Amino acid sequence: MSQIKDDSREIRQKMLQLRDYKVVKSNDLIQKSRFQLALQEQKIILYMISKIKPEDEDFILQDFSVAEFCKVCGIDSTSGGNYKYVKDTIKSLADKSLWLTLDSGTETLVRWINKAWINKKSGIVKIRLDDDMKPYLLQLQERFTQYELLYTLAMRSQYSIRLYELLKSYEYQHRKIFDIEDLKRILSAENYNRFPDFKRKVLDISLREINDLSDLTATYEIIKEGRRYAKLEFSMRLKKDMSERLKTYARIEEIINPAQISLFEKVYGVKP
Repeated sequence: MSQIKDDSREIRQKMLQLRDYKVVKSNDLIQKSRFQLALQEQKIILYMISKIKPEDEDFILQDFSVAEFCKVCGIDSTSGGNYKYVKDTIKSLADKSLWLTLDSGTETLVRWINKAWINKKSGIVKIRLDDDMKPYLLQLQERFTQYELLYTLAMRSQYSIRLYELLKSYEYQHRKIFDIEDLKRILSAENYNRFPDFKRKVLDISLREINDLSDLTATYEIIKEGRRYAKLEFSMRLKKDMSERLKTYARIEEIINPAQISLFEKVYGVKP
């Protein structure tokens, strides 16, 4: 019985800690950027952004352990290949950049990472974000979007995370229309030339994960111009009902920490 209580306390503490990790981004970075990052590359960036404090005036050298990152993101922490996996992911991330559209209409190329270190013996990773990202991540007072890192951790599609934060940035409008080709470019999904493929492999998967694993409920309607699939109108609302949110937390925990899900049900009294 005491073991169950200890485990239950650990679950509560973990979920509360994860809810404290907030991702805060300029809307320009979300709405006016084009980049292609793999799933875990996105999660490393979001994990680093969530460690930025509101009072920070400069990027500090952030450090975290490989084991910590894997545990938070639901990666098998017992795997002997995690060090190489995280190292390779950081290398790939450091080699990538993104295009940002400025107010003048000019596009500028910026990098994600300035410098990275990793110690094989200790498993500690140290990363500093690139200075070019400062206007989009530090001291934001207006036109920014904030969400809990927790809502992206269980997502398994690279498109889900990108579409989630895009819809989140327009959440206050409740509805948003995107030109389909523009949306493909934003999501780096231009390789899906046929709309049925884009719908099946990007939209439907992403919407299912957003609805199941985030604080948003979203739907979309297809707008045709003649016989052409032209635009998508998204409707989104925030999950405000506590029971609805608890079920979302349970589904997230089921994915990132499946061994603890039965205890989660005992603690919170809800099933995924």
